[in-house]
Amino acid sequence: MRTIAVVSAGLSVPSSTRLLADRLATATLDALRQRGVEARAETVDLREHARDLADNLVTGFANERLSEAVTTVTTADAVIAVTPIFSASYSGLFKTFFDVLEKDSLVGKPVLLGATGGTARHSLALEHAVRPLFAYLRAVAVPTSVFAASEDWAGGDATTRSLHDRVVRAGDELAELVAARPPVEPVDPFADPVTSFAAKVGGRG
Repeated sequence: MRTIAVVSAGLSVPSSTRLLADRLATATLDALRQRGVEARAETVDLREHARDLADNLVTGFANERLSEAVTTVTTADAVIAVTPIFSASYSGLFKTFFDVLEKDSLVGKPVLLGATGGTARHSLALEHAVRPLFAYLRAVAVPTSVFAASEDWAGGDATTRSLHDRVVRAGDELAELVAARPPVEPVDPFADPVTSFAAKVGGRG
């Protein structure tokens, strides 16, 4: 059983960002199933962790709720990461979550990138802002990133043909990477029971 972590940085309820994240997850699971690979999606809704993330920034420690969300992402076989576009870039909430991850925790991990915005003018933010972030984290981003503007939702939660095709193509690309890799081994929480205080706070500015 493979696990796909779905990170959504949408702020509203309902959220077009969460809607796109769910569509990408469904497309990926369908593509994996066609390859004979069973998988499940686990969603991390960042709006639920806004205060947890702020606390982590100033203390250097994640509380239990945030730790569970971080573990979901870092131990998954792949990640789907979707952000709203604000001021031509990813949202602050989205960036903060990936800021608090441990160094190298996403190295080599397959990632599908998605974003939402009011108009298609913001679509290039995926390539000039979001993709470079994951390149820095040394994750393996699939070639197709998916941007959804307001007009792509066809007056509701149904997608236009163009968006649907991009979602299916991106999901297939992520499934191809996941199927070609061995499953991520579960982490033994007792394997390294002693971690010094200095190690925990090292590198925090």
